[in-house]
Amino acid sequence: MDKNLLEILACPICKGELLFDKTNQELICKFDRLAFPIIDDIPALLESRARRLGSDE
Repeated sequence: MDKNLLEILACPICKGELLFDKTNQELICKFDRLAFPIIDDIPALLESRARRLGSDE
């Protein structure tokens, strides 16, 4: 994930910071506890595509 792109991307729900999870190829919003997938190097920042994070994540 390009660091410059990561700096300008924000969570579509709360507009907060997104963290890059390289292992799972996801962008994580800790506040909303959502993981947005990165598909073919393109972040899918749609709430309908997001995965809810479990309490252990």
